[in-house]
Amino acid sequence: MKKITIIYIAILSLAVISCKENATSKVKETNLETAKERDAKISLGSAIIEFDKPAFEFGTITEGDIVEGDFTIYNKGKVDLIITKAKASCGCTVPVWPKEAIKPGDSAVLKFSFNSRGKRGNNNKSITLTTNTEKGTEILRVKGTVLPKEK
Repeated sequence: MKKITIIYIAILSLAVISCKENATSKVKETNLETAKERDAKISLGSAIIEFDKPAFEFGTITEGDIVEGDFTIYNKGKVDLIITKAKASCGCTVPVWPKEAIKPGDSAVLKFSFNSRGKRGNNNKSITLTTNTEKGTEILRVKGTVLPKEK
């Protein structure tokens, strides 16, 4: 019985040692380089986004007026800022965002238009940006009051 146990342990030991040798020999240099580059980018952190203002206040307008405005977007991080999507809270607000990456230290402009047709009263619309920042989404506001059109 002792001989069988010793033989079993010897075979198991050889199997473990041979697996380790094969694993290290299978590592490709190109994969190591790719991993090093990825780790270097990760160590820089996420893009950091800032705006010239968190909300665009258009004041008081008459129903049917179209307001156009913009937000300046700054990249305060160490990696490119990428905005993959900009979605408004309703169809009355249409954003046009920068499609190219914003380099660290640079800025770009997000433009929008707000159609006040059928939007009487106080309005507080949002534009949600999908980004590569730590939060992943950023929200901008378009606010103001729409007075009824005089008949």
